[in-house]
Amino acid sequence: MNDSKYPGATEAELGFLKEIVRMLPAGVTVHDERGDMLLVNDAAAALLGLDGNRPSPDLAQRQEACMQALRGGRAVVTEESLQSGAARQVLLTTHRPVRLAGRDLLISASSDITEQKNFEDQLFRSAYFDELTELPSRRVIEHRVNGILSRGDGRERFALAFLDIDNFKHINDYYGHSVGDALLVELSKRLGRDLRDSDMLSRISGDEFLLLLSPIEGQQEVAEFLQSTLQRLTAPFFIDNSEIFASTSVGVSLYPDHGRSFEVLRQNADIAMYRIKNSGKGAAAFFDASMEREALARTRIEQSLRLAILEKRFCCAFQSKVDIRTQAVKGIEALVRLRDDEGVIQAPGSFINLAVELGLIDELTHLVLAEIVKSIDLINDTFGADATISINVAAKQAGNPEFMRSFAQALDDTGFPQRFMIEVTEDAFVAKSHFQAEILPMFRKLGVGISIDDFGTGFSSLSALADITADEIKIDRSFITDIHKRPRSQGILRAIESLSEALGIAVIAEGIESYEELAYLQAATKIRYAQGYYFARPIFLEELKLATPASSESRGSIANRPAQQNRQGYSRASGYRR
Repeated sequence: MNDSKYPGATEAELGFLKEIVRMLPAGVTVHDERGDMLLVNDAAAALLGLDGNRPSPDLAQRQEACMQALRGGRAVVTEESLQSGAARQVLLTTHRPVRLAGRDLLISASSDITEQKNFEDQLFRSAYFDELTELPSRRVIEHRVNGILSRGDGRERFALAFLDIDNFKHINDYYGHSVGDALLVELSKRLGRDLRDSDMLSRISGDEFLLLLSPIEGQQEVAEFLQSTLQRLTAPFFIDNSEIFASTSVGVSLYPDHGRSFEVLRQNADIAMYRIKNSGKGAAAFFDASMEREALARTRIEQSLRLAILEKRFCCAFQSKVDIRTQAVKGIEALVRLRDDEGVIQAPGSFINLAVELGLIDELTHLVLAEIVKSIDLINDTFGADATISINVAAKQAGNPEFMRSFAQALDDTGFPQRFMIEVTEDAFVAKSHFQAEILPMFRKLGVGISIDDFGTGFSSLSALADITADEIKIDRSFITDIHKRPRSQGILRAIESLSEALGIAVIAEGIESYEELAYLQAATKIRYAQGYYFARPIFLEELKLATPASSESRGSIANRPAQQNRQGYSRASGYRR
């Protein structure tokens, strides 16, 4: 290009190349051996704030990187974070030392990766931090625990606590999910108060948290800290104009006493937490070996329950609802029982709550209905074709429109839906699940009756009855047991009776087990109906098949029974219903 015929070619070419460099989309700079800039193209000027359009960021870090590259004599690639006030800019820069015309120079090319880095940071936070509470995730606390375990020899002690909010589903249903989320945020702030830098609180799912306390001296220190934390939670939370009370159940495992790995310690803390859940809630418990045995038994029940549903090893028993004035059978309640692997009948207390927890209760309820339909002739022969048939529906099911629609369809498919009555606890009516507005009309249209089960033990009050559309309420047996000896229970019973009579709702007394209880109801109340072992124990389908009595004879057997005769061989502790 340096031809004598074209003396201006070199100058033109140089100007052309300079223009190309100036317009390159990447930011290009050239530094001399002292670090002074010799060339800055337009893109670099904009990236480095040298074009006057914005305040120039601090370039000291960049200049130091340039000098290190020059001294090292080899190319390096760096991520440069330039801070300008609150704004952060991240550049990906390649520094390449070169020697031209006897001079040591540094050519640097930069591109803006700020948006990419922000996205990476967002992905990092979503992977390692909870979006709602901004607490570390499970993998972060697991990494922290594993770090302690890897560098220790068992002498550094720490505690791992598993925390679960009590009745959080009820709070969510009653107040709404937005309030539930706000509660999680506020509660996490209270839980995180007074933690040391070496401690860590993590939200691992839903309403569950893990707390690492490290290091610790011993169990007493942990117990005192958790006691003060739980005490702090007793104060109400004020959210969305609502005053909300929330307690937390806590299970604790200690290293190395209760395990030498994160997973074992977490599982044992979880086991201890469930002990608290089942024995009162709102407290803390430390793991011990007896809890592990209980957890293994629970696991066996869970496996047996899943297998029993798969093999349809459930059976139904039926207990009469009796008119205490005439002794006539008004209706029956279907009670589900489980046959274990050895054929032994298991009471529902050992598996119903677990079925709800595991999401198996829907299938179990449909199995009960199928057994009733299959045996309707035997039921009619034994109890009469006019007797209503009650089926229990768990509170979780009652608040699930999808299940309730499928169950309403299943009742309609029987061809005799008007024979059925659904028993739900009072919580279904007071929760914001719109049971009464959305679900109840489906069953009313079919002629299905509604019964409020275990009345007096839930979250409602007597005044709530005025807003409830139901056909009957069943007064919980806790009010009926020894009613003739308990004046306070008698007063409560009279109040329920009066309000129910005014609203046209039938009252059924649950759990009658003695003649004295029955005599009090007959003499001192207007209650017409009752249920309990005093009248009849639950009768299994197999017994119905064996007995096959004429319906009039079977129904007459209750009426002919001497009033003073008490049942024999059935203790209260054995239970009698779902």
